[in-house]
Amino acid sequence: MLKKLFQSFRTPLRKPQQHTRTTPEVLNGSQHSLQRNQFSRYAVSIVERLQNAGYQAYLVGGCVRDLMLGITPKDFDVATSATPEQVRAEFRNARIIGRRFKLVHIHFGREIIEVATFRANHPQDEEDEDSNQSSRNESGRILRDNVYGTLEEDAQRRDFTINALYYDPVTERVLDYANGVHDIRNRLIRLIGDPQQRYKEDPVRMLRAVRFAAKLDFGIEKHSATPIRPLAPMLRDIPAARLFEEVLKLFLSGYAEPSFEMLVDLELFEPLFPASSKALEYNPTYTHTLISEALANTDLRVKQNKPVTPAFLFAALLWPALPARVLRLQERGMPPIPAMQEAAHELIAEQCQRIAIPKRFTMPIREIWDMQERLPRRSGKRADLLLDNPRFRAGYDFLLLRESAGEETDGLGDWWTEYQDANEAGRRDMIRDLGNKSETGQGPRKRRRSGGGKRKRAGADASE
Repeated sequence: MLKKLFQSFRTPLRKPQQHTRTTPEVLNGSQHSLQRNQFSRYAVSIVERLQNAGYQAYLVGGCVRDLMLGITPKDFDVATSATPEQVRAEFRNARIIGRRFKLVHIHFGREIIEVATFRANHPQDEEDEDSNQSSRNESGRILRDNVYGTLEEDAQRRDFTINALYYDPVTERVLDYANGVHDIRNRLIRLIGDPQQRYKEDPVRMLRAVRFAAKLDFGIEKHSATPIRPLAPMLRDIPAARLFEEVLKLFLSGYAEPSFEMLVDLELFEPLFPASSKALEYNPTYTHTLISEALANTDLRVKQNKPVTPAFLFAALLWPALPARVLRLQERGMPPIPAMQEAAHELIAEQCQRIAIPKRFTMPIREIWDMQERLPRRSGKRADLLLDNPRFRAGYDFLLLRESAGEETDGLGDWWTEYQDANEAGRRDMIRDLGNKSETGQGPRKRRRSGGGKRKRAGADASE
């Protein structure tokens, strides 16, 4: 994956396309592999109904791109010349959503088809801007994007060439305004227009470039990749709630591990996870191994259609930044468990300034971490009480993840594995065998210098 990415940075390619064509390349049914029955029947019916009402309408973007690559699309989007209000007038089951980017959602049971009106470029002269339709901040980031335009202008406003493909299920033609088919064939992510300007308009496009490259196993075209590192700090100005949604797309779609590698290489990880980025700098082997192990296993669970939870994922992403904070508090005289709780509260509060992790996930994160201090304390009835704890499984899996990344825990993971499988008498013997071993707990343990783990990779996501 990264080899392909790095090659795309170095390979001399044609200069970046500054504008799309006003006349598209038209591919008829014999020139492409798409068939209308591959698309959602609801999306096709929306296109047909809008066309019958006198509007232009096409299936567009990811669904066209993915089907050209033999990938089953997750959703189906429609682009049309009809305004949101006109679309709503045509469909009783339609609802207008959004302010920054007004869209229509048309509901068919559980399936939702998103319909967007053709967009145009924003006025360059601020005096010509209508703040109700278009607005930017001082750095050029678009704050409101409701300037409607033509099909040709809409193609120019799209982010990547591979997303500027329009399919008409009635005529079965594909309209390609930006050489998107060429880039699909060459497996390249290429921005439409000037990359620096397009990233400034919406810095989240840098994350989208990474996500598409990881998902599709594409390289990022070198002119589109070059501005990313210097512009990466602009992500700090993106609303934290929006970044939470983008991070979930990056890490819960089955391509988290390669996404992480690219985020680190392109210096996009630091504005998303500043504390973890520092841990990656000061303790690279352990931090990289732990996060990679967690993400690789999350990818496996996604591919196996097993449940995943953002709580375990964020617990792993942030954990490398936690031990040093716990240790500082302990050095000031705070007991281990309160130190863990205080450090966890501080770290999560800081992280939520960048990525707005909802409380329904921050509470389980803290409980998973808290279990790491409690799992070494097994004497008396403590082991049985921990086993009955609703968070035991997630805490146990997290312990195995730490060991797999190279933390030395004096065989704690093996002990808990055996304890779960033992009968009542066997468990009592195990508690007695602890003997005079220290049960006081000293916080996160010292790591093996080798960075290797003896156990097989732990379950890196828990559904409970």
